[in-house]
Amino acid sequence: MSWWKDVPGAVELSVLVQPRASRTKVVGEHDGRIKIALAAPPVDGEANAALIEFLADLFDVRKADVTLLDGDTSRRKRLSVRGATGADAVAKLR
Repeated sequence: MSWWKDVPGAVELSVLVQPRASRTKVVGEHDGRIKIALAAPPVDGEANAALIEFLADLFDVRKADVTLLDGDTSRRKRLSVRGATGADAVAKLR
């Protein structure tokens, strides 16, 4: 199973987040997902906001182009990045 999937006009990412890390960074692949360490705590949506901002900066898209599809309160999340492809995801997240 791959952690990314091309969909029309976007790429969907399966992400495992690690909140309260020392700094925000891509850790690598873990259990079929891409693992991202976030400096933000998992309180009041701060970790989700930090993840969206991190991915928007990484893919050079607007924050509005990054959508949380599933996993609002879970460490396992599914997101969509509009205007990106699977090739972009592999290049930027590996």
